[in-house]
Amino acid sequence: MTDKAPNKLGKYQVKEEISRGSMGIVYLGHDPYINRLVAIKIALVEPPDDPGASDDFRKMFFNEAHTAGMLTHPNIINIYDAGVDEDTCYIVMEYIEGGDTLKLHTRPETLLPTEKVVEIIFKCAKALDYAHRQGVVHRDIKPSNILITRDKDVKIGDFSIAHINNPDSTESKPVGMLGSPRYMSPEQLTEEYITNQTDLFSLGVIMYELLTGKHPFAAENFSRLVNMIMNEDPLPMRDFRADIPEVLEKIVRKALHKNVDERYQMGLDFAADLSKAFENLQGHQEDISIQERFNSVKKLEFFQGFPDAEIWEIIRASSWHDYRNSDEIIIEGELDDCFYILVSGKVDVKKANKTIRTLGMGDCFGEMGYLAKTKRSATIVAEQSTSLLKVNSTVISQVSLNCQVRFLKVFLRTLIHRLSATTEIISQDI
Repeated sequence: MTDKAPNKLGKYQVKEEISRGSMGIVYLGHDPYINRLVAIKIALVEPPDDPGASDDFRKMFFNEAHTAGMLTHPNIINIYDAGVDEDTCYIVMEYIEGGDTLKLHTRPETLLPTEKVVEIIFKCAKALDYAHRQGVVHRDIKPSNILITRDKDVKIGDFSIAHINNPDSTESKPVGMLGSPRYMSPEQLTEEYITNQTDLFSLGVIMYELLTGKHPFAAENFSRLVNMIMNEDPLPMRDFRADIPEVLEKIVRKALHKNVDERYQMGLDFAADLSKAFENLQGHQEDISIQERFNSVKKLEFFQGFPDAEIWEIIRASSWHDYRNSDEIIIEGELDDCFYILVSGKVDVKKANKTIRTLGMGDCFGEMGYLAKTKRSATIVAEQSTSLLKVNSTVISQVSLNCQVRFLKVFLRTLIHRLSATTEIISQDI
C-alpha cells in the first residue's frame, strides 16, 4: 500500500484527493460502468516499525465496508464496493458533492441556526437508532465523521472501528479505548463493555459544540480530559449563548449523563425529544390550556373509543397548530412525515391550483407522508381560521403500546376511506 495516488483501482478511475485521515486517504473517483462519481478510500501504509500489524490493519480497514455495507439509510454514507488492487486496499463509497463535515460548524463564528442544529442531530439520532437496531455500534461519532451536504442534509461515515453485536460471533465484546478521546463516553475511557449508548453520548457532545462553538469538556491535556468526562458536568450552554432554550439544555444534559441508566436508551428516544423541541422552536405551540385541547379533541370522530388516558397521550405527543384564512399548511412537492387531524375550521385540498376537495372538523390528511415520508401530492390551504393536531411519526412511537395499536387501527381505517374517496374522484373525472 502507498499514499501516492494511483491512476486506477480495479475498474475505478482515480481523479484527485478529497481528504485524508488516520486510516486512509479519500479520492474522487469515477465508475465508468455506471458513469457516476464515487469516493474511493485507500488504506495508508502501516507503520514501518510494526510490520506484523499488516493483517490487523487490513481487517480494521475493511471493517468499514463490512459494517457500513450492512446499512441502508438516507443519513448513512452508502458503501458500493471494496477490494485489493495489487497491494492497495480500497473502499468505494457514495460521493457527497460539495460536502464538508460538521467540524466546520463547531466554531463560534460559523455556528448554524439553532433550528438547523436540532434538525441535524435529529437525523443523526434516527440514523444511529437504525444502525444500533442492526447491531452496529459506530464507536467514533465526531464532527469530522459526519458529512453535511450543500442543502444541509447529513451523512454519517467512517465505520472503520464500528462493532457488530452478534450473539453468535466468537469475536470479543466491544471494549477498549478505540475512538477519539474528546468524544468518548465514560465507559469507553474506562474500557468497559459499551453499547449503543456510547454513540448517543458522543452525539450529545457534538450537539453541545454545534450550539455553543465550545467543547463541553475543554481540557488542556489528556488526563484532565478524562477526569472531566468521568466526573464533571459541562457548563450550561447558556453560559455561552443566552438564547439557548431550556428544553435544549435538558436534552443535552440527558445525552451527556455519566450514568447510562439516566442517558437516552435509544436514538429514537433522543430523536423524539428533539422533535418536540423543534415544534417549540418553530413557535407553533398554542396558548390555550391543555384541558381545552383535550375537550376539543375528544369530540372528534377519530378518537371515539379511545380511553381518556390515551387521548391525553396523543395530545402530549403531538403538536397543536393554528392557521388563518389562506395560510398554506402543506405545499405540494415538500417532504413531510406528519399526519394532520382537523380539530376546527376548514381546509381546501389543491392540486395545480385547483381545489379538488374541502375538509372540515374531524377530517384528516397527510396519511401517505406519515407512512413513508413521501413528497406531498397536493397543497393544503386553510379556508378559514383552522386548528390542527399534528402527529409526528417519530413522537407517536413513544406512547404506550395499547395507544399505538388503537391509533394505528383508526389511522388505517382513515387511510382506506381516503383511498376509496380518491378512487371515486378519479372515476368521476374519467
